[in-house]
Amino acid sequence: MRKLLMSLLMAGSLLAGGIGAALADDASAPAAASAPAASAAPDASAAAAAPAASAPAADAASGAAASAPAAASAADAAPAAPTAPFSVDSSKINSGDTAWMLTSTALVLFMTIPGLALFYGGMVRKKNVLATLMQSFAITCVVTVIWTVIGYSLAFTPGNSFIGGFSRVFLEGMNYIKGDKATTLTVSHLAPTIPESVYFVFQMTFAIITPALITGAFADRMKFSAMLVFMSLWSIIVYAPIAHMVWEPTGWLASAGILDFAGGTVVHINAGVAGLVCCLVLGKRVGYGREVMAPHNLVLTLMGAAMLWVGWFGFNAGSAVAADGRAGFAMLTTQIATACAALGWMFAEWIAKGKPSVLGIASGAVAGLVAVTPASGFVGVMGSIVIGVVAGVVCFWSATWLKHKFGYDDSLDAFGVHGIGGIIGAILTGVFAVKDIGGADGSVILQIKGVATTLIYSGVVSFVLLKVIDMVMGLRVTEEEEREGLDVILHGERVE
Repeated sequence: MRKLLMSLLMAGSLLAGGIGAALADDASAPAAASAPAASAAPDASAAAAAPAASAPAADAASGAAASAPAAASAADAAPAAPTAPFSVDSSKINSGDTAWMLTSTALVLFMTIPGLALFYGGMVRKKNVLATLMQSFAITCVVTVIWTVIGYSLAFTPGNSFIGGFSRVFLEGMNYIKGDKATTLTVSHLAPTIPESVYFVFQMTFAIITPALITGAFADRMKFSAMLVFMSLWSIIVYAPIAHMVWEPTGWLASAGILDFAGGTVVHINAGVAGLVCCLVLGKRVGYGREVMAPHNLVLTLMGAAMLWVGWFGFNAGSAVAADGRAGFAMLTTQIATACAALGWMFAEWIAKGKPSVLGIASGAVAGLVAVTPASGFVGVMGSIVIGVVAGVVCFWSATWLKHKFGYDDSLDAFGVHGIGGIIGAILTGVFAVKDIGGADGSVILQIKGVATTLIYSGVVSFVLLKVIDMVMGLRVTEEEEREGLDVILHGERVE
C-alpha cells in the first residue's frame, strides 16, 4: 500500500504541474472551452442542461460547426449563449422545472441526513453510533457555510480550465428583486429556467454528501476535530476543482467531452479514493482482523439504504435540471440498475457464503445507485441492466476479497462501493451511452481519462492534507480512547 501511495503522489505531482501551467494561462482556456456552452440559448425557454450536459452541448456544438453555410450564417446572427450567471425577468422562469428542482434538492439532502447517517450508523459498533451520525450532521452544517462563502463560486462560475472565479464569493451578485411592475432575478448559465438560488442549493447538497461518504472509510478512529478540518479543506481544494473540471462548460474534462450526468467522478470516485487514502494513512482499527466488529443494528442500515434509494431520484433525475423526459428516463434507469445490482450482490454472496444477507442486499443497492449515477442521463434500459449487474457483483468482490487481499481497513466499504462502483459506472457510460437519449456518443478512452484524473488529483491532495493535519493536530484517537468508544470520548454521550 505504500507503493500505491507513492505512485499516487508522483502522478499527482505531474498533474499538479499541468494545473499550475494552466492557471497561468486563464484567458485561453475559457475561450477554447466556450464552444460547448454555445449550443444553449440564453432565453429561458431553452431546455436547461444538467451539470453533466456539457458533453452533449459539446456534441451539438461540433455538429453545428459541420452544418450547411446557411445554418452557419443563422447561428452567427443568433445572440451568443451566456457563459456566466445572468439576470432575467421572472416571466422567464419555468415553474414546473423550479418545482421539480426544489423537490430534488430536498431529496438529495434527505440522502445525507438521515439516509447516509443511518446507513453508516447501523454498520458500526454500538459504542460509535452517535459519533458516526454526528459526522454526517456536522458535515452538512460545515459544507453549507463553505459552499456559501467560496465553494459554489469556485465550482460553477467561469474561471479557467481547472478552477472557477470569485464572482459569487459570499453569493455576491446572486439576487431576487421584486419590483412594482417587474421582478428580476439571477439564473445560472447551466440552469436558465430556474432561479440561481435553487440551483445553488441543489449543487450544495451534492457538495455535502460527497465528504460525508468519505467518513465510512475511517469509521471508529478519527478525531472529530481533525475530521472537521480535513473535510473543510477537502471541500475547497478537492471537491470544487473536480466539480468545475467536469461540470462547468469551461472545465478541462467538460470541454474534452467527459460524460458524468450526476456525479460518478465528481462525487463517488472522488469520495472513494479519498476514503481509501484516509484508511491507509490512519491505519487499521484496533483489533481489526482479530476481534468481531459486526454491525450493531442492521435495521438502521436497511432503513438508511432505503432512504438513499428514494433520495437518489433527486440526485439522478434532478440532474436533468428540468421536469422533462430526460429526467423521467434518468429515474427509470436508476430504478432498474439499483434493483439489478442489489440482486447481483445478493446472489454472488449467496453462492460464495451460502446465505444472502440483509447487509449484502442493502450494499448491493447502494452499489447500483453509485454505478448508474454517471450513466443515468445517457444510457438506455439494457445499459442500465448491465451496469447494475456488473456493479453488484464486482463491488461484492471488492468489499470482500480485494479488501482482505491488500489488507486495508475500509471500515464501511466507502472505497469498495463508491470508488469501485463509480469507476465501473463511469467507464461503462462510455460503452452504453445512447446519443438519442443524452445527445452524445460515449468514449471509453475519454471516460478513463476522467477516472484517472479524479483518482490522481483526489488521492494525492487528500494524502497531503491528511499528512499536514496529522503533523499539526493529530488525526487519530488513542488506542485507549478507541477501545472506550468515540461516543463517550468525543461527545460525552452513549446509546443505552
